[in-house]
Amino acid sequence: DRGGGGDGEARSSVGRWDGAGQVASGGEVLAGNGAACHGAEAQGPAGDWREKLADGSFPPPPLNGSAHAWHHPQEVLLRVIDYGGEAMGGKMPAFIDELEQSEKLSAIAYFQNFWSDEIYQQWMQMGGTN
Repeated sequence: DRGGGGDGEARSSVGRWDGAGQVASGGEVLAGNGAACHGAEAQGPAGDWREKLADGSFPPPPLNGSAHAWHHPQEVLLRVIDYGGEAMGGKMPAFIDELEQSEKLSAIAYFQNFWSDEIYQQWMQMGGTN
């Protein structure tokens, strides 16, 4: 069982790259480093994440499968965590010197926990863990 995905349905763990321990530790990583912006359950802030803020930047997107995070392979997700979101028009800080590789992967495992199997499978077809 993978938890929510915005629609209250349980999620299967069939074919997922992560383990339950990674998901649990990733929740702690996100809580300490990203929940203030992306939400405790990766739901993002209130409002439309696609509309620019007054300063011209984009708000943090949801990471729960309802925005575009699933369009990016793991390599790109790690690069955004490492170098921040400025290149994508956001304000996310860089975590390259803040988090170990295992913590970054755990954070990804945590927010992917909210993705439906359909979204996850599409992610894998678009590059996934490559």
